[in-house]
Amino acid sequence: MLKLNNSFYNKHAVEVAKNLLGKTMVFGKIKGIITETEAYRGTDDEASHAFNFTPRSSIMFGPSGYSYIYLIYGMYYCLNIVTEEENSPSAVLIRGLKLPDIHLDGPGKICKYLGITKEHNGINLVTDNNFYFTEGINSVTYSSTSRIGIKKAIDKKWRFLSN
Repeated sequence: MLKLNNSFYNKHAVEVAKNLLGKTMVFGKIKGIITETEAYRGTDDEASHAFNFTPRSSIMFGPSGYSYIYLIYGMYYCLNIVTEEENSPSAVLIRGLKLPDIHLDGPGKICKYLGITKEHNGINLVTDNNFYFTEGINSVTYSSTSRIGIKKAIDKKWRFLSN
């Protein structure tokens, strides 16, 4: 299977979030199908880490196709993929992953199960051979809802779930 290339990620975060549904995530020897995503944009999204530039969110201002891993509640890592062009900060949070033996429904559960930590922040998902994304299911239907666990920009229906 061919890895997704940079042109896949270098699009509006909402478009990438929808298009990631059904794609295959490869992490080491583990492969799973993405079932849920959320889009975040810095310029027009108060819920985004990049709404205000910080050292933590600086990766979101860089080129697309890189992993952005952060810690929430002091105990759970979350996996995001940087999207859009440089200086247009945005990312897609991976919220659901179906593995052959289990469906992980939550970003913290995904990272804990796979062992994704801050050490995996900043990986080029286009060139890396141990952590990347490929084509998966050809046609995926989905629904969209408000994002989970945020208090700002709750009007944006930028959470996408495969049906």
